[in-house]
Amino acid sequence: MSAPFRAAWPELGISNDDFIRTTEPRHKAFVQAFWSRVEARGDLYEGAYEDWYCVGCESFKTEKELEDGCCPVHKKPAQKVQEKTFFFRLSKYQDELLALYKERPEFIEPQTRRNEVVSFVSGGLRDLSVSRTSFSWGIPVPGHDGHVMYVWFDALANYLSALGGEHGEFGRFWAPNAKVVHLVGKDILRFHTVYWPAFLLAAGYTRDELPTTVFAHGFLTIDGQKMSKSLRNAVDPIRLAREVGRDALRWYLLRSIAFGQDGDFSHEALLTRRDADLGKNIGNLLSRTLGLCTKFFESRVPAHHGDTPLETELHTNVDREVATAEKAWREIDPTRALEATAAVGQLANQYVDRAAPWSTAKQGDMERTATILATLLAVIERISVLLMPVTPALADDMRAQLGLAPLTPVPGKNLWPNATPSRAAGETLSPRGPLVPVLDEAAKKALLEKLLPPREDQKMTNENAPADVAPAAPAAPAAPAAPAEVLAPIAYDDFAKVDLRVGLVLSADRVPKKDKLLKLSVDVGEAEPRSIVAGLALSFKPEDLVNRRVVVVANLAPRDFGKGLVSHGMLLAAGPSENLRLATAPDDVAPGSKLK
Repeated sequence: MSAPFRAAWPELGISNDDFIRTTEPRHKAFVQAFWSRVEARGDLYEGAYEDWYCVGCESFKTEKELEDGCCPVHKKPAQKVQEKTFFFRLSKYQDELLALYKERPEFIEPQTRRNEVVSFVSGGLRDLSVSRTSFSWGIPVPGHDGHVMYVWFDALANYLSALGGEHGEFGRFWAPNAKVVHLVGKDILRFHTVYWPAFLLAAGYTRDELPTTVFAHGFLTIDGQKMSKSLRNAVDPIRLAREVGRDALRWYLLRSIAFGQDGDFSHEALLTRRDADLGKNIGNLLSRTLGLCTKFFESRVPAHHGDTPLETELHTNVDREVATAEKAWREIDPTRALEATAAVGQLANQYVDRAAPWSTAKQGDMERTATILATLLAVIERISVLLMPVTPALADDMRAQLGLAPLTPVPGKNLWPNATPSRAAGETLSPRGPLVPVLDEAAKKALLEKLLPPREDQKMTNENAPADVAPAAPAAPAAPAAPAEVLAPIAYDDFAKVDLRVGLVLSADRVPKKDKLLKLSVDVGEAEPRSIVAGLALSFKPEDLVNRRVVVVANLAPRDFGKGLVSHGMLLAAGPSENLRLATAPDDVAPGSKLK
């Protein structure tokens, strides 16, 4: 599998400083010296071992861990293994490990995984078998013919052997003040948070030289099942990256699935997230801003003529989201970081609707128009930097259209976005089409059909039905819907009492334990967005509603749904609750505009 992994990274836009295999001479030499250090300190002894072994995990399992005799991860029967072995005195380090977890809770993230490890270690540690005599592949134990090292004693040490040990890059990457983070799958958390720190302590490393954090991410599932070639539900990331775009794939995986938790992968959700965040939100912001710059300022950067309270509010809110994103990245929370990044785009889209540069230009106020567009260009430049960690190609595309050079990460140089734009008034912009073209329903359906494997339960069509099966009769035409009942007439004054406004949906979230309800934040042209609870969940995914212009009954009395959930308005829609169609407004109508 080594070659396919190495070939995958460039396709997915991933670079690495080094690639180590544990069969390499540099690793073998380091691990044998590491073993000798542990042995010299008295933490290895010979004995015999018998227990249940999972080949897939390459580890022993207790009777308690097995499910009907099978490994709970690989769902295959464990094998009974008995052989001569060297034991590592893991039990000796139980109290020291528990003290480590208590003094440095950041050592294991997220907290749910820390709780699992603490529970495991508190239950008592047994000494660990760390050599094998039943096969010959592996790294030989120095000075003990016939023994090869247990794969996890060997493999974990590559974090050090890849750095060249203490004489290589160890001092740079494992310095006392350095932040050393291991990112691992949750199924190998125990090896990294119990065995690995114990091995390091036994080899003479201090507690300050242990990793700062071991962060365990979850599994991706499909329909609640683990991806598996045997189940024929595995997803090829290379094919996805080629068909949908590697940046869109990267964005979806980190934006939609909370890092550290399991997440269910969906091809449809991938396309929806791509269109909503990268197409309609950020991409649309770039297109409309550059389009207006082209229309009014000949594709040049407009001059800034001073902020109004509207610009001050935008900068304050953008600064808050940028700070949130930076904090989230440092805390290894990419989902929250990208949520904040998307929020910057939403704030800018909201600002352009409220500032309405097309209206100021129509009124002949070109200084105000220039200020609005210059402000937007500065925010878009900041977004391009925010995108760089996840969507580098899109970030560079944005910067090229802004007339900016690509961002090149340099060790020690902070490229995080500040509030100072890089381009001066009068410099040329280079608009060149949509950043991420939004798929229409037909294109989305065609792409899904291309990506999704045929279902086994898919019904046969007339073309592939066996000869002895008669073609299905054509469906009868649907009966026309009954006309809606016409209510009694009302006076115009009655109608005038209803305050109908255009609203811009800023965010949408499901309401826990309420299958039909979504909680929306809607800009209706007021100082603060409205919180509106709407029965839309059977017809819309939350992300489908963001940035849509809807029609709001703004003067409806608040409705209390209990537990602090209050709705301050109502959206207009037609149809049954499972197939609603929203009343909407064109993109160039500002939020808060009244319907007459």
